[in-house]
Formats: sequence, structure tokens, C-alpha cells
Amino acid sequence: MPHETRCKLAIKAIPNAPRNEVVGWLGDALKVKVHAPALEGRANDELCEFIADTLGLPRRAVTVALGDKSRQKLLQIDGLTLADVRQRLTEKPNPMG
Repeated sequence: MPHETRCKLAIKAIPNAPRNEVVGWLGDALKVKVHAPALEGRANDELCEFIADTLGLPRRAVTVALGDKSRQKLLQIDGLTLADVRQRLTEKPNPMG
């Protein structure tokens, strides 16, 4: 397969949240609460794992491209287009009903 599908997703991360949660879109950025503290990369690791799980991708498919030490991040997502990512995040059923 010579053609690879990948995209970049802008994130506004909120560490130290009570639980991992996709809050919603802020313009082109996705606001995400992460339970882990912003310490030694733990919030980045948990953010990538949470986004991968939410999108139904393997953990290795989601990496931090920019903003390692910032709340404003750019994630690289392998295997989906940005349109696919937006659709999957928008269609997620709300567990609260």
C-alpha cells in the first residue's frame, strides 16, 4: 500500500481531570480532559491511549506531533483522515444517555 492515511488533530488538553473525557470541539481543536497529571509525559501517554481507544485504533497509531509540554497539542493519527476522526468523535454515543 503506497498510500498512507494519516492526519493531524489539534487538541486542547486539560490534565488532572476526574476522568478521561472528550468535552467537544473548540473551533478546529478538540477539548479533551485527561485524568493523568501533566508530569513526566503521563498526561500525553494517557491522552494518546484514550484518543486511540475512542477512535478504535491501536495505541501506536496516535502520537504527539507538537506541544509535548503545552496544553495546546497536535496529535498525529495514522489510519484515519481528519473527516473520519471528526465523524467518529461526533458519533460516539453518550453514556449518560
